[in-house]
Amino acid sequence: MSNIQEFKIGADYYTIPADRFYGREDHMWALYDHATGNVTIGMDALGLAALGDLAYVSLQPVGTTVSRGETLGTLEAAKMTGDLTSPISGEIVERNDLTIRNPALVNEETYTNGWLVIIKPSDWENESKQLVSTEELPVWVESELTRYRQQGWID
Repeated sequence: MSNIQEFKIGADYYTIPADRFYGREDHMWALYDHATGNVTIGMDALGLAALGDLAYVSLQPVGTTVSRGETLGTLEAAKMTGDLTSPISGEIVERNDLTIRNPALVNEETYTNGWLVIIKPSDWENESKQLVSTEELPVWVESELTRYRQQGWID
């Protein structure tokens, strides 16, 4: 399998790296760092395509303990305002203040400098099994694209 899954929304092509895990409902990605045991969290391109350009991001402070499905912060985007939910449980050990100052960075550099927080996970081994893995990625992306089109969120 390739390291990147490509998909098309309207006239635009997007990529989803296959080196991380993805939240099935929240479109948050999780990249495990084997050296530190920490997990970097961000939003995936499909979720961002449905939201539009981000105008505002707030993130919980360092030291906050979150459970899977709880709020990491909030966002305001072209198409909605809502919560950013955590795909895993643990303690926030770093947050990306650049994305707070410049929310467009999340859209522009989704899988690199547009990350949101780094979490020291409390149960990575079990919770990662509930996320979309590399093997499941192509089928999940296609089903999400179909669902988004049916909802009218994308063309």
